[in-house]
Amino acid sequence: MILVITPELSVVNETGIINELFREGLDLLHIRKPGIRRNEMIEYIKEIDESFYPKLVVHQHYDLGEDFRISRFHFREADRQENIHRSFINENRISTSVHNITTFNNLGEEWEYVFISPFFPSISKKGYGEDSTVIEEMKRRDNPNVKIIALGGIHQQNMQKALDTGVDGVALLGSVWEADQPIEVFKRCRRIISQ
Repeated sequence: MILVITPELSVVNETGIINELFREGLDLLHIRKPGIRRNEMIEYIKEIDESFYPKLVVHQHYDLGEDFRISRFHFREADRQENIHRSFINENRISTSVHNITTFNNLGEEWEYVFISPFFPSISKKGYGEDSTVIEEMKRRDNPNVKIIALGGIHQQNMQKALDTGVDGVALLGSVWEADQPIEVFKRCRRIISQ
């Protein structure tokens, strides 16, 4: 499985790139736009081809799910701890984030997958993940009910190393959005994960 997370700050032709990513085989897109207003989120989603709405995962303004046939919702670690996700469990697919394998191992089966990060030093957050031990912790994975998606510093040169740890997929952010040719970068990454 290959996912892309939107950049926090808008990039030129962002939704056009998103539509092309889906045409090139993107499995899921996480719309993570901290601080985005509800009306801005509506306009953003409207710029994405509606045939891709079932592959969108929203991180905020969850009420828009009904309006756009979106049934995938992501909850931050803090939101999970406050049980904000509870009312979304039935008839939806939910995901969350963790930063260590112990937390992952204790998650219930209501979660479809989790981002575990930082896998490698971050591309978009300079200095973040330099001392991460997540790769070593993967050996202690003991939760067969929830999938793990590697996040943090994933790019085409280290993607196979991430996959070799037994993760169920990878999430791309900086490697796509900070590239001069984001579609080409994605296509190369897609080929690796398809092998």
